[in-house]
Formats: sequence, C-alpha cells, structure tokens
Amino acid sequence: MKKCTAGSWIGAVSVAAGAYLAAPALAQDLTYKAGPQETPIVLSGATVHTVSGETYADGYVYFKDGKIAAVGGGPIPRIAGEVQIVDVRGLHVFPGMISADTQLGLVEFPPINVTIDTTEVGDVTPEVRPSTAVNPDSTLLPVTRTNGVLVAAVMPSGGSVPGQVSVMRLDGWTWEEMTIVPTAGVLVNWPNVRPVTAWWMDRSADEQMREIRERLAAIDETFKAARAYGDSRRVNPAHPVDLRWEAMQGVLKESGHERQLPVFITANERDQITSAVSWAVEAGLKPVIVGGRDSAACSDLLKRHDVPVILEGTFGFPRRDDAPYDDAFTLPARLHQAGVRFCMSSGDRTANERNLPYNAGMAVAHGLPVDAAHKSVMQWPAEILGIGDQYGTIEIGKSATLIVCDGDPLEVTTNVRRAFIDGRQIDLSNKQSSLAEKYREKYRQRAGGRQ
Repeated sequence: MKKCTAGSWIGAVSVAAGAYLAAPALAQDLTYKAGPQETPIVLSGATVHTVSGETYADGYVYFKDGKIAAVGGGPIPRIAGEVQIVDVRGLHVFPGMISADTQLGLVEFPPINVTIDTTEVGDVTPEVRPSTAVNPDSTLLPVTRTNGVLVAAVMPSGGSVPGQVSVMRLDGWTWEEMTIVPTAGVLVNWPNVRPVTAWWMDRSADEQMREIRERLAAIDETFKAARAYGDSRRVNPAHPVDLRWEAMQGVLKESGHERQLPVFITANERDQITSAVSWAVEAGLKPVIVGGRDSAACSDLLKRHDVPVILEGTFGFPRRDDAPYDDAFTLPARLHQAGVRFCMSSGDRTANERNLPYNAGMAVAHGLPVDAAHKSVMQWPAEILGIGDQYGTIEIGKSATLIVCDGDPLEVTTNVRRAFIDGRQIDLSNKQSSLAEKYREKYRQRAGGRQ
C-alpha cells in the first residue's frame, strides 16, 4: 500500500516529482466537510424505519451530540432548550447504509497508477492499516454518500495476508476524522484449492497443486508465528515488538483481548469456502467469508459454525454452464432461508459503490424479504464489522447516522434528500450533480433565447 501504515507517501512523492500531474485534479472533492452537530435536531413527520424493530408511520427521530436520544411515533415529546425541528412529512427515515467490502479512498482512477494505493509490497503484511491511506478528498466519496451509503469497510488487496480491514465514515477532513474502527480484523486471501483445467491455463495440475500447498502452508505458518510471538510477549514483556505479529493478536483467541476480532477470508468456490472455514475453526479463529459465490452450497457448515458471509453483489452471470441464469440474483434469498448470516456489498468496490442498495433490491425481486434486504445493507454489515452497537439501526444511544429519502432506498427512483453522519448534516452534492446543473443551465439559456 506504498506504505499504508505511514500514509500514501510514495504517491505524493511521485506527484511532486512531476509524474502524472493531472492525477490530483481527478481526485479533488470540492464539497465542504460537515462540522460537529451544534443544535439538537428532530426529524418530524416521516415514516421512521428503525430496521431492528418497529416502523413508525408518523414518526420522529430526536438526536443531539451525534447520538439518537429519542425515536417514536405520534407527537414530538416536550424537549427542553433550543432544538431544530425539521419537517420531513411524506418522506422516509432509514439508518445510513453500510458497504462491507470496498476500496473507497484507495482507488481513484485505475488507468493512472499513482491514484491506486491498495497493495503493499510483500505476501504477508498484516500490519498494513488501509485507513491511513484513504484519501478524504476522493471524488468517489460524495458520489457514494449521495445515494445513502454513509459507512464503508475498506480492504487492501494482494498477497496471502494483505493487511487489516478498516471501517470508515464517508465524510471528514482527514482520514483520522473518517475512521470509525482502524482495525476490524485481518484479511486473508484464500487460494483456489483445486487446479484450473481451462483451455487458457498453461501450467500442469501438479505445478498448480504445488503452489496451492505452498500458499496454504504460508498462511498457516503466519498464524502460528503470530501465536508464538504472542506467547513470548506474555511470558516476557521485554520481548522485542514485531509490528507484523502485534497486528494479528486481536484475531487470536488466546491473546486475551476483550473481544476476538474476525479473520476476513476471501473465498468464492465451494472447496475454497469449506477448506477456509475448516482451517479457521480448527485454529480457533472467527472467520467471515468475503465473496461467497458458492456459499449456499456450504450453508450447513456456515450455519453450524455461525460464519457470516459478505456477498459481492447480485449483478453477476452464472459461473458454471449448468447453473441457473438467476444464480447470483437468488443467492441472498437462499442464504436467508438457510439461516446463514450475511450482508451485501456492491461487488464493485470503488466507482459504483453507490449501487449497493440496488443489489439488495435485485435480491428482493428474487425472493429475499424486504425487511431482510434492508438489514443486509444496514444492520447486518454493522454487526459483522463489529460496529453494531453504534451503527446500522435507529435506536436510542446509537449514532445519528441517518438518511431521509422520498421512497425506499432499494428503489432506483428514490432520492436521498438529507443525510446525517454522527448527527452532522452532510453535503449531498458531488461532481456529477454539479455537472448536471451546469448543463441544465446551458439548455435553460438556450430556451430563453440566449446562446
């Protein structure tokens, strides 16, 4: 990540040296960042969808200091002191949506290399923390939050253990202000466990299997080394600190942390998922499958060990000749029916992360209940990422991270009218909305007879 643990300094040096001087302009967000909430706010008259419980047809949400203080239906309760009442009758209030697998802020414009900051040098780099490399001025952030996605998990890529998973709010002057959880867990890229026999593969099955065994052994040895390091540090606190193994202690059961963090494992094929879960359970880890294309075929195993899945979108083609055409569309419904915990991501990770709700909407069209679809982009990603005590639902004491819409956010025709992150009202303009207004003005002038 060049280097994620110390910010994106190599990219900065490259730009300073004159390489790709146009790149910073491509990544410049000109919207203002919201300041802290100063006055208590009541959203009044909307249909309030708490997601975790009751829906209030004529409801209100009262929040102050960034936290929800009251929620309910009917008349607004008496509130002492100054308060701003916002009439949102006819609209809907939902929790802000959460995308559980993105590279927002790490990738701006893929054809230009200096705008990509996703991968660190080396195969095993668990100390990499992507939050430090997130660009708060990325133009992709306002585009994403315009559609109601206000929180995102940011994941690195490359290597067997590419780094940690950070959870970010999509507004802030600096990456520090944006960070909710710098370390939600460690990411592992699980290899294919059977050789590829496609026509384009130019290596033999024996060569592929040898590489597979080496990668699996490397992952296993990485966690054994981290465990041995932790044991040594507990016996002898003067043992030298190693940032790689120190970064992994939170995912190890024996480390004694108050809450064991999950290991996020990228796996799609049935054999991949089965071997990854079996390894993690045997090692005493808490696995979360990222991708999970064949997860429905492993539902018994996933449910038995309570392994959640972060799905990479529903807009996909079948991967096998004998698979039904709607294989990707129906996957969330099949997991839900099997009792497997899951949440949704867009599968795009960057430029089109705003399409997250439409992936859930596609799942609704193919059998997923609407309330489960809302939870899959609000409540369940918060729980899987370890922030469910603060985000994902509208409840007293939780963060006032909310969206006000003119319909169901899963519908393409719905517009987000207002958005709040931790009680701060967010600017919903972006480069695309500015361009739309620019060219509307062009045609207004022409209609008025001015060229």
